[in-house]
Amino acid sequence: MRDISARLAVHLAQTATTTCHAWRLTRTDGLVLGFTEHDHDLEFDGTVFSAATGFRASEVETGLGLEADAANVAGAFSAAQISADDLALGRYDGAQVETFLVNWQCPADYLLLSTRQLGEVRSAGPAFSVELRSLAARLDQPRGRLYGRRCDADLGDSRCTANIAAPPFTMEATIAEVIDEMTILVAGLGDRPAGWFSQGHLAFKSGLLAGLSADVSEHKLVPDGARLTLWQPLARMPTLGDQITVVAGCDKSFETCAAKFANTLNYQGFPYLPGSDFAYGYADGDTVHDGRPIVP
Repeated sequence: MRDISARLAVHLAQTATTTCHAWRLTRTDGLVLGFTEHDHDLEFDGTVFSAATGFRASEVETGLGLEADAANVAGAFSAAQISADDLALGRYDGAQVETFLVNWQCPADYLLLSTRQLGEVRSAGPAFSVELRSLAARLDQPRGRLYGRRCDADLGDSRCTANIAAPPFTMEATIAEVIDEMTILVAGLGDRPAGWFSQGHLAFKSGLLAGLSADVSEHKLVPDGARLTLWQPLARMPTLGDQITVVAGCDKSFETCAAKFANTLNYQGFPYLPGSDFAYGYADGDTVHDGRPIVP
């Protein structure tokens, strides 16, 4: 239930009102931006809501229950606010957006309508449209563990516990050549064999992409260094000389955990879990059934 202030309730009860919408966007890195569809900047709740962006909102229907709803906000790129590069590079992924109804004649009278997260982003020329997903959308995401042969931990996390902070598992490198948006050549990975960084990831430490990361699909050796192929194309191209940090990869198998990381005691998979074909087919005339564990 929304708590509407007495002054705002009186204003909304009038025949004509002077209200507009405002949005406060909080990125995961802590940056806070304010926008409004009004033709002048507004300031309330400790945030300045800029009118220079030309934001406008769509209608949204909200019902009872746990079904997720969505709204859309359209605007224009601005060098001082939201840039095309920042949006393409994912700096707004997972950002929280609060939607307010505010009396622009008295900005102290405002009402928080909803809290959502940024969803799909569509851009065309200097304009963009952003989907605002309700927090109920999180209920559609898988939670908990799945039992399987392969490990379901992230390499180096609190469940894996493998120490990968230093070489040869984490190494500093320099971009020597940009082949395309999915392939780069790097120097500085030392004598690491081919495949050492396959299924790992890299983080950009300098340049336009500083602060961003990408997953590595394949690591091959070439005469001038190492060639890294990414799982997804980069939204913007790095430049020669950019510094990166490359982290070794793990294919989540029990064999790799033992041979590469010596971490089998913390393996978070079930390598001896029989598959359905084994469970159905173990009883035959050649198998001794004496109660011992059946290990594939």
